Amino acid sequence: MLVSAKEMLNKAVSGKYAVGQFNINNLEWTKAILLTAQEMKSPVILGVSEGAGKYMGGYKTVVGMVNGMLEELNITVPVALHLDHGSFDGAKACIAAGFSSVMFDGSHYPIDENIAKTKELIEICNEKGLSLEAEVGSIGGEEDGVIGTGECADPDECKMIADLGVTMLAAGIGNIHGKYPDNWEGLSFETLAAIKEKVGELPLVLHGGTGIPEDMIKKAISLGVAKINVNTECQWAFQAATRKYIEEGKDLEGKGFDPRKLLAPGFEAIKATVKEKMELFGSVNKA
Repeated sequence: MLVSAKEMLNKAVSGKYAVGQFNINNLEWTKAILLTAQEMKSPVILGVSEGAGKYMGGYKTVVGMVNGMLEELNITVPVALHLDHGSFDGAKACIAAGFSSVMFDGSHYPIDENIAKTKELIEICNEKGLSLEAEVGSIGGEEDGVIGTGECADPDECKMIADLGVTMLAAGIGNIHGKYPDNWEGLSFETLAAIKEKVGELPLVLHGGTGIPEDMIKKAISLGVAKINVNTECQWAFQAATRKYIEEGKDLEGKGFDPRKLLAPGFEAIKATVKEKMELFGSVNKA
């Protein structure tokens, strides 16, 4: 059964570890992540962007697939199904479809409008027992066509949003979606520490987890980051393994063209990536 991310993240804050949000793109992704979470005895958050939701045939399709797998694969670790970078309408649609957690990204609105829309969604989520993530200061890079430069959030604005009663807060600290440029200056731990001081025990979220050096990840966790989003890294692993299989001509041997065989190396590569991240984040055996 899907759960809200609230309890798993509050536990992560007090235990000084982070729960990974791994974005799903199809059945292989979903199955690989769920099986790895079960093997690692780790709580997990499945992230779905609005674009990925559309690609997979709609939010109800995603909910049906995930709920079916939880039951059929005997998944007993806590699993949250979370809308990533949702619009206001997208968040409402996912709540109606049966997601257990949503993110409303109002970072591009003036702070007053971000607050008003976040408030409305908090009421709905509280009523239904769902968790809500809000964002202040846009995350750099491109996420479903939304391009941000990786700005740092204003700690006072973070406090204003935190005080509304959100479950978790994504605050820009110089992090970027996708590949980090060579001249990237690194995470602003100064900003992170200032935000942590203002918001107390509220779980903080680090977007753009791909490519951030391990020591920075660990430092961010020590400063209150309890949820780290990983997407690009699983895509790279899947792509590399699939390319190797085809370049070695394995798709031309016997029934190597069967999608179950063709996609198997990529599936295993996702599992290996997720395992590595769960070990780094410290969520193994925390379910």
